[in-house]
Amino acid sequence: MNNKLISVIIPVYNEGKVVGECLKSLDGQSYRPIEIIVVDDGSTDKTIEIIKNCQLSTVNCQLFRQKHLGPGPARNLGASYAKGDILVFVDADMTFDKNFIRDLVAPIIKGQTIGTFSKNEMNANADNIWSKCWNINRGWPIERLIPPDYPSTAPVYRAILKSEFVKVGGFDATGEYTDDWSLWRKLGKKSTLAKGAIYYHLNPSTLSEVWKQARWIGKNEFISGTAIRKIKSLIFYSLPIAFVVGLFKSVARGQLSFVVFKLIYNLAVFFSVIGSFFNEPKAK
Repeated sequence: MNNKLISVIIPVYNEGKVVGECLKSLDGQSYRPIEIIVVDDGSTDKTIEIIKNCQLSTVNCQLFRQKHLGPGPARNLGASYAKGDILVFVDADMTFDKNFIRDLVAPIIKGQTIGTFSKNEMNANADNIWSKCWNINRGWPIERLIPPDYPSTAPVYRAILKSEFVKVGGFDATGEYTDDWSLWRKLGKKSTLAKGAIYYHLNPSTLSEVWKQARWIGKNEFISGTAIRKIKSLIFYSLPIAFVVGLFKSVARGQLSFVVFKLIYNLAVFFSVIGSFFNEPKAK
């Protein structure tokens, strides 16, 4: 494989419980990145302390900090310092197969595409009750975060040539849940499938985490971007709808806790839609 330089960029916001495992997982990659760039997005927990104390043996880790603006601006800041030819964007609650980077960037290095994604995004906490409910809500298999029959192109770029990233000015800096779709819109093309790139991603594992994630999801443009979408969302995510859907799916999937999950999830999204009328910040 032609040795292109790889920069891995990780935005973090109060990820003290998981970021250490993420960094250690990247430290053992068969295709070694030249650097890991972590951008702290205004964390108030022990994230920074854990990053500084994390000892990596094969790769240099750099830490940059910004006020809380959201993952899009954090990724852009990290990219501005990156020295690699290819940028790889991951999250702090992910861990990786040792060949993840090798397989993810292979189509780019071969000149087949400007950027890639992987369908092999596995549920890292599939045994957790609320993680299971998260996938039931999405209609996904419990063990996967991307269905195996997903198309071979995607709106999210997990890896991209830095030259292409710079050409369009990086991610939009809105701070909302769909910031990482903005490269697709700017470039006018979706990322292409990188086969075999396996990684593991944590779902929310407590009702508190479900609430926080759903609140962020509810701020995205597809739910609360226009007046019409807001009105439709207020109906769709109302508690009566949540109860009916929750009860039906809980019986169909044999997971009675899903009723509680659905009520919490929909209420969180509902609150975010209400907040959008008052210009609530879109960052998580």
